[in-house]
Amino acid sequence: MASSYVADKRSTSSAEDQLPALNKGPHGNAYALDEKRRAALAEIDSAKFSWFHVKVCMVAGVGFFTDAYDIFAINIASTMLGYVYGPGQALTSNQDLGIKVATPVGTLVGQLLFGWLADIVGRKRMYGVELMLIIIATFGQAMSGHGHAVSIIGVLVVWRFIMGVGIGGDYPLSAVISSEFASTHLRGRLMTAVFANQGWGQFSAALIGFILVVAFKSALLNDDPAVLAHVDFMWRLLIGLGCVPGAVALYFRLTIPETPRFTMDVERNVKQAAQDVDNFLTTGSYHVDPDAVVLRVQAPKASRKDFAAYFSQWKNLKLLIGTSYSWFALDIAFYGLGLNSSIILTAIGFGSPSSSLHGTAKVFQNLKNITIGNMILSVAGLIPGYWATFLVIDRWGRKPIQLMGFTMLTILFVIMGFAYDKLNASESGKNAFVFLYCLTNFFQNFGPNTTTFIVPGEAFPTRYRSTAHGISAASGKLGAIVAQVGFGKLVNIGGKSAFVKHLLEIFAFFMLTGIFSTLLIEETNQRSLEEISGENQEGFINGVASADRDAVTPEIAPLDIELQLVQMHTKKAELVPASPFSEPSEPSQVRPEDKPADTLRGPQEENPQLVAHSKGRQSADGKGARTAGRGNAGDHRGEARRANEEKMKDVAGGFGVGRSKL
Repeated sequence: MASSYVADKRSTSSAEDQLPALNKGPHGNAYALDEKRRAALAEIDSAKFSWFHVKVCMVAGVGFFTDAYDIFAINIASTMLGYVYGPGQALTSNQDLGIKVATPVGTLVGQLLFGWLADIVGRKRMYGVELMLIIIATFGQAMSGHGHAVSIIGVLVVWRFIMGVGIGGDYPLSAVISSEFASTHLRGRLMTAVFANQGWGQFSAALIGFILVVAFKSALLNDDPAVLAHVDFMWRLLIGLGCVPGAVALYFRLTIPETPRFTMDVERNVKQAAQDVDNFLTTGSYHVDPDAVVLRVQAPKASRKDFAAYFSQWKNLKLLIGTSYSWFALDIAFYGLGLNSSIILTAIGFGSPSSSLHGTAKVFQNLKNITIGNMILSVAGLIPGYWATFLVIDRWGRKPIQLMGFTMLTILFVIMGFAYDKLNASESGKNAFVFLYCLTNFFQNFGPNTTTFIVPGEAFPTRYRSTAHGISAASGKLGAIVAQVGFGKLVNIGGKSAFVKHLLEIFAFFMLTGIFSTLLIEETNQRSLEEISGENQEGFINGVASADRDAVTPEIAPLDIELQLVQMHTKKAELVPASPFSEPSEPSQVRPEDKPADTLRGPQEENPQLVAHSKGRQSADGKGARTAGRGNAGDHRGEARRANEEKMKDVAGGFGVGRSKL
């Protein structure tokens, strides 16, 4: 196995003369390519941590930083928008709901769409497209205007939906790219490091908001309290700055190589994938020869029928149900709290401006306290939770962390919900509530928020990995939509923020159900992606696809077919159908014992058998040439392959050629 792979690594070209040596026998070519595939996968899985892994982590992580910044900056921006455009200097409940729920709706669409496209056209081709959408939509939000015909809130809803489509595409693409490039022993940490940028994005949104509020302090205090013009500057800068990290990362996303697993298992080009593995592990680059002859293999291929067959098996379907519902349950609480942390902080009196303040001074103090409060929540709970997961995920495993997280969240939400009134009755009780709230943020990230992102990127075969991750992530965003709509409609029942305690109790119920859905998933720690997929890797490649994409049956060695095509070229052979009514032009030189047991069948015939009969002809200079066996044909193989590529399509695709000695 190693010999065929090492010999091929000597060149970075995809030229046909670097094909692995074929074993003699009917299954030789398929067996050699199958060995090459498994050798390349083994090299990826056992690779040491390198600069290329750092590059993948940074390129994917910047996207998640941007995603989180753009999603959670609306926490602060919605209050600013209310001061400038809301009736009574506050957005109505429907306006607030619209700008907050538009992004999760777009994200759901993007996760399904980009997840599917990444499995069809490739990870590389789609990576960067989603970032372009985010950049354009973010810039569009910052430039939105208000007019008689259209409200600025409506314009923002449209732009945030488009931005959400881009953010949704980032989830399956970043998860699958980081998992398929990662070594087995560090895959969990690499994917966690990518996802942990979400915490830094949330913190940065609050930090930038705080900087802007302080920078505009003097201008804001001198504003007309009925207009608050400088608050309009503040929210536009806060939102608009979100496209900067995306613009920086765009070039690197567009130039990242295709994952070798996609090249092998979906594009079915084993040789190019093996060379890519060698190149990116040693030099961090990759090379594709556009003029190379591509030898595609026969392997399980994605289709509606195959998709239905794969997920009709309970072991695969229950895994998809487990990853999808766990993400759904988690996001109900995660987004329900995260997008409304300002309401939570205000409801418990933490960070609310003094009642003695009035006018612009009160506006300044309120915005300052909201930004500080969000920074506290990020530093106290969100960011530490990600990195706690990073430290132990490749030792504990994914499933134990997710079970622990759901269990702790159930307990915390029960306490916060049922003891809400008592906790808010005193100053010490309010401080305790804030501590419990930070703990929920911690165990969301040191728990299911991280693992629900990682497991779908590992648990499915390459041809459906991105699609399945998109389905799981979209289920999560469905939970976020449910949380936002529910929060927006229920939070003020019985008075302003009076229903918060009951929402916390509802969150506790969903965390409890997440414990049971976690039992459906498999442990993926320290296992190769191919082992986790549950598909037999021995004989995964069972043939070589012909030019018209019909598989060459492994019973006929492709080398024999190739040699016969070379013989036909050099002798200008004439194909004569073998039938009771046809006679050869001269006595056949094929002995009965040399006749093949089976033939290559064309797509339109039941049992076609064609016998190649050839006549020697004199060349232009008068010298005769007759090929006598495989040895002479082998001398012409390289020249004949280039000259007969089109002829091979016709012959290999539509005719059967028997093996014979001439």
